[in-house]
Amino acid sequence: MKTMTCKQLGGACDMEFSANTFEEIAELSKKHGMEMFQKKDGAHLKAMEEMQNLMQTPNGMQNWFENKRKEFATMPDSE
Repeated sequence: MKTMTCKQLGGACDMEFSANTFEEIAELSKKHGMEMFQKKDGAHLKAMEEMQNLMQTPNGMQNWFENKRKEFATMPDSE
């Protein structure tokens, strides 16, 4: 199992997510982001806006996900 923070995944806080696969950790991050969106958390809304801007560039989101997938793969297992 590996652990990444909200910030490592493009978010705005130090909340940690742990999962066995990148897809699982991305889903946990997405759920957290939706909760912060509903709470209208300013820092997270700003991070979401930056992610939306990334989606506007050709291959931007695809490249971002690939880089995060590689980062996840190279991380040590958490305790």
